[in-house]
Amino acid sequence: MIVYPAIDMRGGRCVRLRQGDFGAETVFANDPAEAARRWVDDGAAWLHVVNLDGALGAPGASADNLAALERILRVAPVPVQFGGGVRSLDDVARLLDLGVARVILGTVAVRRPEVVAEAVARHGAERVAVGIDARDGRVTVQGWTETAAVTATDLARRVAEQGVRHVVYTDVRHDGMLVGVNVAATAALAQASGLQVIASGGVASLDDVRALRARAEDGIAGVIIGMALYRGAFSLPDAIAAARCGA
Repeated sequence: MIVYPAIDMRGGRCVRLRQGDFGAETVFANDPAEAARRWVDDGAAWLHVVNLDGALGAPGASADNLAALERILRVAPVPVQFGGGVRSLDDVARLLDLGVARVILGTVAVRRPEVVAEAVARHGAERVAVGIDARDGRVTVQGWTETAAVTATDLARRVAEQGVRHVVYTDVRHDGMLVGVNVAATAALAQASGLQVIASGGVASLDDVRALRARAEDGIAGVIIGMALYRGAFSLPDAIAAARCGA
């Protein structure tokens, strides 16, 4: 199971939010590339980078974040998966050309599902993933500010039929709260869809990592960790060890 340290960017800085609340922001680094270097030095095999401004639809601030992404790609010798504000096939192609290893489609997967199918057809299932963010089982979009009619499970099954292999599943109520990851919902989504699911939101301790690792056979393939690492609840090397063997 892969551990993905999270680098969430807003206004060109590395921040963390609580439950996706843009009014509850903590800045952890003025330059996200500093965070990238730190996590790579600690053994990260992948990085998970998010353009929060893009997810909300703020193009001006997104430019700062994309510049920061370019710096991350220059200093990080590991693959980077990137999401937030990716709305078109041109966006996908531009990010992949920039050096991103895997692009995550979020809101567009709900509003323009044909973009997902075409992106997978053009670039392959290893380079295009879908982000499924849910609150009480229903998908949220536009930076978690709106709730869609579709359930997380239904969306997962739909994108699986479109050729998607990887999804990032975030329980919005847990995100940034250090209250524990929603293992049951993550495993249920993986079982129902047959997808490789990367868990996100709420990881508070190594026990959360171990609990996810114990359900790897259900299809839990990775875990994104943000606040717990930035707050020093445990180290990245210890998280990686727990994800590998559950120790």
